[in-house]
Amino acid sequence: MLVIEATNIAEQKPASQHYLRQGSGEPLVLVHGYLGGAPMWESQISVLSKHFDVIAPELKGYGSNAKLDSAISVDGFANEILQLLSEIGVEQFHLLGHSMGGMIVQQMTANAPDRIKSLICFGTGPRGVMPDRFETIDESRKRFLSQGVATTAKQIASKWFIAGEQADGYELCCKLGEGVSESTALNGLSAMETWDGREALASIKQPTLVLWGDSDRSYGWQQPAALWNGIKNSNLAVLPNAGHNAHMEQPKIFNAIVENFLPKPGRN
Repeated sequence: MLVIEATNIAEQKPASQHYLRQGSGEPLVLVHGYLGGAPMWESQISVLSKHFDVIAPELKGYGSNAKLDSAISVDGFANEILQLLSEIGVEQFHLLGHSMGGMIVQQMTANAPDRIKSLICFGTGPRGVMPDRFETIDESRKRFLSQGVATTAKQIASKWFIAGEQADGYELCCKLGEGVSESTALNGLSAMETWDGREALASIKQPTLVLWGDSDRSYGWQQPAALWNGIKNSNLAVLPNAGHNAHMEQPKIFNAIVENFLPKPGRN
């Protein structure tokens, strides 16, 4: 099992799956994306835990939960996180999801709208097919089957940063991606490919922030634009000179935008 340490972040191990948790206040749940893991949120946990009880689950099949069987649908991932939060006594919370995690948080909001207080959709969209992705999902699937998980995970991670393999967060993303099994990698692709959240956008009533890096090669502009236009009570923030993993490339700007959007103690 791959274990990556996150400085000053408490590791929690309930019966069902691993997660990271730090801080106090209203709960804020961070859901990572495809081939990711909780350590990718280290900067956000450090900053946002000053005002919030920050919880960063790791999806089954990923990170420290790599030995667990992964879900095969976005709905399955959504219900998995909702169940985990119920297990640890968290009923209402703010919610932030990245990439595939952004699809998951949209589905969580559809499945349990009364539990979500506000929503942040980051580097994501309402379509799992991702028409502007650097390569099609089927091409990634063929790479996993022909080249293996480790090689393909490195190739995919290089597309998440403007600086590619030279980016500061690239090696961490590679380690997390290399830690998943072939079945988890393929299940994730199928889960995204078969998911479509467009019809549910109009039902999202929570205050929502749509966040997007202007050089994102996974989700083209039409994806965040569809969220912004489709969710009535939504705001849009575009991070300049940032790729798909803008929270790792531009953490200070990213964290400031998220802090400004979320309520703080004493501020409605």
